[in-house]
Amino acid sequence: MAERITVQINGQPCDVPAGMSVAVAVMLAEGTSRLSVSGQPRGPLCGMGTCFECRVEIDGRAQRRSCQTLCRSGMEIVTHERR
Repeated sequence: MAERITVQINGQPCDVPAGMSVAVAVMLAEGTSRLSVSGQPRGPLCGMGTCFECRVEIDGRAQRRSCQTLCRSGMEIVTHERR
């Protein structure tokens, strides 16, 4: 059984397996990571950091590519649509 850790997503605790990407954790918890300029929900597209559709704020740093970041215990994640 995989070790579980707790991250905060938009201020809510979320238990996830250690080693899960932030993108997957956000999609499971919120379903979307940001809104487009026209207000459409956006989320990970490429999964390898080239499309920038998965951008979120991580530990106070904006515009982080969530598909390229692994969750760690205590991490604070804010989706841009929740600002």
